[in-house]
Amino acid sequence: MDNTDVSMTGRIDVTVPSVARMYDFLLGGKDNYPADRAATEELLQQVPSTKVLAVNNRQFLRRVVRRLAEDYGIKQFVDHGSGLPTRDNVHEVAQRVHSDARVVYIDSDPIVLAHGRALLEQNHNTAVIQADMRDVEGVWSHPEVERLINLDEPVAALFVSVLHCIKNSDDPAGLVRRVAAKLPPGSFMVVCQLVSEDAETRRFVTEFMDQSTHGNWGEVRRERDVHAFLEGMEVLEPGLVEVSTWRPDNDLDPKQPSQEWIEFGGVARLV
Repeated sequence: MDNTDVSMTGRIDVTVPSVARMYDFLLGGKDNYPADRAATEELLQQVPSTKVLAVNNRQFLRRVVRRLAEDYGIKQFVDHGSGLPTRDNVHEVAQRVHSDARVVYIDSDPIVLAHGRALLEQNHNTAVIQADMRDVEGVWSHPEVERLINLDEPVAALFVSVLHCIKNSDDPAGLVRRVAAKLPPGSFMVVCQLVSEDAETRRFVTEFMDQSTHGNWGEVRRERDVHAFLEGMEVLEPGLVEVSTWRPDNDLDPKQPSQEWIEFGGVARLV
């Protein structure tokens, strides 16, 4: 790892792969350790489309934020399970549209906290907090959330490629509903997660990731499970889809090369 404060290594076990750092490696980042790279390479041997999937998912995040800011006037974003900073973060996309846009990043990885705070030191409309996103009350009562997020105005709550890190026993659909209940009408929920309709792929990836991360993983699910996350909400066109097909900017945007597993999701409005 090239840029991490070495003091951080005293508080984490760098021999255990982190989902955030594995994702960073897939995106070509430098904020990862040998254990993260080894686990990712092993995963790629079984599901080789994972690298393109990660890139397409990041592009989906950028498109969603830009569309919500440009087309719907959203100026407040809460990014659950944000991961390590990379090129074109949520605040950079949103603040190009609205210079006064406010963004809160939430992640439980202490390395994310260290890098995020360094990146955002001079950006007073943006904050990163270390928290377990399942603790909805704790997150939404955090001083930085209360400072930046005005619940009298619409908010976009982002759950992009993170709900598969939550086990079924922790009720990811319930988590989405609890966050939605905090937000005013006109707010948006953005959800996508890893899905596969192939039982063997779901079993392999779920078991591999759970073992690799020492239990810090949830489930590869089916498309119908993601539909359940947004039940009762107004899902925007084109609905819930493989994310590279969600409102692409042009026909040249890269598409998911195979269907062994995909990022599946979309955007819903609270009415």
